[in-house]
Order: sequence, then C-alpha cells, then structure tokens
Amino acid sequence: MSKPSNLVIVESPSKAKTIGKYLGADYTVKASMGHLRDLPKSTMGVDLQDNFAPEYVPVAGKETVISELKKAADSANMVYLATDPDREGEAISWHLKELLQLPDEKTQRVTFHEITQKVVKESIANPREIDYALVDAQQARRVLDRIVGYQLSPLLWKKVRRGLSAGRVQSVATRLVVDRENEIRAFQPREYWSLDVTLDRMGKPGSFVAHYHGQSKKRELENEAQVQQVIADITGKTFTVTSVKRAEKKRTAAPPFTTSTLQQEASRKLNMTPKRTMAIAQQLYEGIDVAGEGTLGLITYMRTDSLRLSDEAMADAAAYIQNRYGKAYYYGKFRVFKTKSGAQDAHEAIRPTHVELDPERIQASLTKEQYRLYKLIWSRFLASQMANAVFDTVSIDTECAGHIFRSSHQSMKFPGFIAVYEEGKDEEAEAVGSPLPDLQEGEQAQVSKTEKEQHFTQPPARYTEASLVKAMEEKGVGRPSTYAAIVSTIQEREYVNKQDKRLLPTALGEVVTSLMLERFNDIIDVEFTANMEQQLDDVEDGKRQWKAVLSEFYEGFHREMVDAEAALEGVRIKVPDEVTDEICEACGKNMVVKIGRFGKFLACPGWPECKNTKPIVERMPGRCPKCGSGILKRKSKRGYAYYACERGTECGFMTWDVPTAQDCEVCGQTMFKKSGKGRMKPFCINEDCTNFLPEDKRGYYKKKAQEEGASEEAAKPEKKTAKKAAKKTTRKKEGAQG
Repeated sequence: MSKPSNLVIVESPSKAKTIGKYLGADYTVKASMGHLRDLPKSTMGVDLQDNFAPEYVPVAGKETVISELKKAADSANMVYLATDPDREGEAISWHLKELLQLPDEKTQRVTFHEITQKVVKESIANPREIDYALVDAQQARRVLDRIVGYQLSPLLWKKVRRGLSAGRVQSVATRLVVDRENEIRAFQPREYWSLDVTLDRMGKPGSFVAHYHGQSKKRELENEAQVQQVIADITGKTFTVTSVKRAEKKRTAAPPFTTSTLQQEASRKLNMTPKRTMAIAQQLYEGIDVAGEGTLGLITYMRTDSLRLSDEAMADAAAYIQNRYGKAYYYGKFRVFKTKSGAQDAHEAIRPTHVELDPERIQASLTKEQYRLYKLIWSRFLASQMANAVFDTVSIDTECAGHIFRSSHQSMKFPGFIAVYEEGKDEEAEAVGSPLPDLQEGEQAQVSKTEKEQHFTQPPARYTEASLVKAMEEKGVGRPSTYAAIVSTIQEREYVNKQDKRLLPTALGEVVTSLMLERFNDIIDVEFTANMEQQLDDVEDGKRQWKAVLSEFYEGFHREMVDAEAALEGVRIKVPDEVTDEICEACGKNMVVKIGRFGKFLACPGWPECKNTKPIVERMPGRCPKCGSGILKRKSKRGYAYYACERGTECGFMTWDVPTAQDCEVCGQTMFKKSGKGRMKPFCINEDCTNFLPEDKRGYYKKKAQEEGASEEAAKPEKKTAKKAAKKTTRKKEGAQG
C-alpha cells in the first residue's frame, strides 16, 4: 500500500479525526494542537526601534509536535493548511508555513465554514494562497496587545499591586462594569404610584380589572395625594366603555445566532458562561461521533457576526418545516436577515450543518452540555425560517370623571415559530393581562374594588455576562473571537466578581480603572477602542498598512506612559480592604480580606496592635458524618478543593466528595455527591446504612489514591509544626548543656 502523498494540518485532534474520515487514502491529517509559534513569554518580543518587528519563537513544550509535522511535511507532495477560517486561523497557517519552512509551490490554504464531507472535499479541490492581509491584521492585534500589556502591567505592579496585568480591551470591559456601578450609586429613585380598579358590568355577569392611564393624555401618578384625588373623583360614579380595539398582532422570529447572540442566549437559557459556550460550540463544529452517521461536524463555524444563510441551508429548512409541522408553519419564502453594518460577512450565521439531525435523534451521541447547546442552535435556526406567531389583542378604555382606565389582553391565535423556539430576555416580559369579557362601547360598569400601590424607579441593572457581551458588541469593543476571553479574563484577574449572575467591580477593579482614566484615557476610552477595531478591520481589507497603525497608536501611548511615570514618581496607590462579616475573636473588629504569597486570607484591621489572621473557609451544607459538626470547604496546597470537619484534626474527617443539603432517607445522615461540573446523583457514605453506595459504584477513579494524597497534604502543616517544635526543643537542650 502506497503512503499518503498529501498532508492536511488542522489545530485539534477531534477536527483531524473528522476530516480524516472524509478524505481518501491519499491524505494524512495531523493536528498542530493550536499555536506552534508566538511572541516569547519572558520578554516583550517586539522591537520598538525597528518598526515594531515581532520576534516569533516556537512555543515551549511543542517540540515533539513540530518535529512530527516537519517530518510529515517534508515527505508530502502537497501540504494543506486547514486551520480555522478567521484572522487567528490565518495567522496560525502562516506561522506553520514559516516554522516548517514550507515552499510556496507545495503549500495551499483551505478553510472549512462547516465540517461536512461535501464542504471538506470542495475546499480541498479549491485551495487558495494564504491571505496576508488577514495575517497582518492578526499580527497588528497581537503586537498591539503585547505592547500595552508588557509596558502598562509593570506600572501597575509598582503603583498598585504586584502581579496585576492590564489589557487593551479587558480594561475597557472593566470600565463598562465600573461605570454601571457608579450609575447605580448615583441613582436617585423617583416615586410613582399605580391605581387599579375592579369593575363589575352593570346588568351583565363578569368583572374585569382596569389600570389608570391618564386623562386626555397619558399621565403618571407621582404621589399618594394625586392617587387619593383620582379615587375621590371616581367614588360612587359610573364607568363607561369608550373604546374597544381588537387587532391581530404578529411577532417575527429572531435571526439565527451570531457569536454574540449565542453567548447571550446560552447564558440566559442554559446558564453557560461565554467561555464554556464557545468550548462546547467548538466541539460541535469540529465533529461528534453520531451513532449510525459516523463522525460529523454538527454546526457551522461559531465565530461570526454575520446573519447570512446559504440558499441550500434555507431550502433544507423549508422542506423540514413543511414535512414535520405542515405548510402553514413555513414562512413561505427564504427569510433573509440583514447583517449590521461593519460586520464581517466571511462566514454564515451559526446553524446546524444537517437540519434533519434534530436534537432528540442524536441526543444519545452527545454529552448533556453538547445536547443542550446543539438544541439551542438547531431550534433558533429552524425558527428563523418559520411563519410569524399571531396573537389576538384587545384594548379597552373605560372613562369616569374625566379619568381613563385601560384594560388589555392578548391570546395566541397561531404559534408559528414559537412552536419551536422563543427568544429569552434579560428583562421581565410584559404582562399579557387577564382575559376580558366581551365588552361593547357605551357599556357601563361600577367599581367594586380599588388597589393603589407605591413604586420607585429602579437603577440600571448590573451587567450579566450576557448583557456585557451585548454591550461590547453594540459599542464595537472586541470582536466575536474575543468576547468570551474578555469576560473570563476580567473575572480571573479579580477586577470583576460574579454574584447572583451579576457582575460587580472589585475594589481592585475600581482602583485600576480610576488610574487608567486619569493617566491612560485613550486606552480605556470606548470610542477609541472601537476605532482601533475598525482600523484592524481596515488592515484586513487591505486599506491600511499594519505597522502604520501601530506607529500611530504607539506615539500617543508612549507619551502617556512617560507622563504617568513622572506623575506617579514615589506614589503607591492603596486598594481598599474588603470588609467581611467575620468578627476577630481577639478584638471584636470586622476582619478584612488580605492577599499574601499563598493567596487570600482574613486579617484583623487592627494590625499591628492585633495580629490575628485566619484562612478563608466556605461553610458547606450538611453535617460531619463522624461527629455531627459543620463541614468546611478547604483547599490543599496544590489548589484542589476538599471538604473537612470544622473541628479539624480533633475529628479528622475529610473527603473529596461534595456535601449536599439532602439527608439520607434511611439513616438521616448527610448525603454527598461526586465533585465536578453538572448535576450528579447524591449518595450515602454511611457504611452501616442499607442505602450505602460503595466507592467503586460512585463513578470516579483512583479514589483511594486521591484521598490518601489529600490526607497527607492536610496533615503536612501539623507535621511541619511538630518538626519545628522538635528542633526548638533540641536547641534548648543544646543551650542548657552548653
């Protein structure tokens, strides 16, 4: 059997596996495992004196992969670089070409907007050259971010706290969260009142509720005195129906997903972080082993801001809708959505590659997360080609003493696309109202009940991960490939915390943002950042030269750096301590969170008079199975979470399993569940209980070895103390003998 004569290089093994099954014996498909060449970590890697020349080096730890690819490329007749179809993918292909020293005549670039047999074979049959405009745009972004990060971060170390980092786009995202928090603090609530009346029909059965609307024009009741005046005006008087408006209201389906809207909807409906959403979407794009079908890429490329759909995809959707739901549920023609101005239209919107593979059909081949995300994408795409939902609406005005009260209701007449999918909302949905009697104009009614209620206007809501992504997209901050990384980075670096799904700036985030606003206003300016994204798009379109963009940016940035260094000479900016509810046993003060060499801990603010400190622990639900005391979550020195009795070594209980709030129905002891993501079935660990679940049936591996390791690690501090005490005793003895 002859050896394959062509080499195809992709980024990941799963993508290689899927594509390998579509190509014949003449092709070998290998994975680069991501980037193989990048700027060095230890130095800036950009020569500021030589027109921003970047210094690229092989990525540490990838020597074996590089060697294997080099060997395979040398023996191949043709090398196809098949990395992702975006700027970063184009740059990876260019780096591969340079690193593997591939000659032009045996190097081709191919892209797959969806990984299906048809598209893969068509792309291989129609290769192109590397698009150097795309490469330059990615190089510009990489060098730009490196300059900001490697020059600004050391300033933050010296002036705020060691170990901090600054990023060009992450700083703007943090500012959005800080600005929203400042809006909330500055918000002055305004009082207003609602007034509802229950009206009984005169001479006919039935009653209905009407809400105060105004007089000749809509009016808001601002205080209780105004409410009481309206009540006085209508008391004992008859209401007359002055207007009955019936109409048919249509609601259109949402467009198919872009990267931004997918992250928003997955956050709202599936409680997935943007980072997790993109990781699962990548798996669906690269290929899944589907029973009875083989390995298939289930969705199109997931980094896109285009709403375009191919005619073939819309035709497949039309046939599927009519066959499964009936002709009435189809829109009647291809529904085309207009992509917003400034969007990159290189890819389609995110959609399933095979609409006939409905989620339930392939559920057994998917993990729970894959199934839920695939169902979301599939449903949204199918709904986008379905008929409008139709509602019957009625709005009734009743008048008394010059005051108008309004009642409204809507009921579904035809579900249309709602039969498949309904878009989630960040805000509460508008009430549809209770069903109304068949009222006619001129009909009279009388009041049987009045209800007044005081309200206050609410401050703007804090950002969720979904609404922050939406805000970044609207303001032009970042691009589809960067949203998830930005949102996760500002949390990982503790500039922002997530509480009850809402994002709050930390004291550190506010201090850094304040410093950036004062000294680096351009870097943290939303419009400046959006303009920089546009300039990178211009580089991609061949309208601008990438080093000219860098030169223009660096001129202003360098000036701000010099000015900041001079202005902050000898200054150290203090980050306010985070005050906790934990009370210091020594002096009674509320303890504060401090950061040391080994992470966060609690300390008394009365230092140096009071030197009391303690570790930060999280109290868990349930009770210790050995002594009945509380259970605390702790971390080993390697950063792994384990759970131990609050009495410590006095009791000695510890486990890797997570305690739950559920008690065993047989013995009454706290039940535990396996650690890790996702909901897992609790089990009883009481060996004397008939409901006891042995370790080998709990679904984890090497439990015994792990537990021993944790026990040893938990015991290390005690051993270390004992060792020190022994040394001290020895020194005392030696001193006494001397």
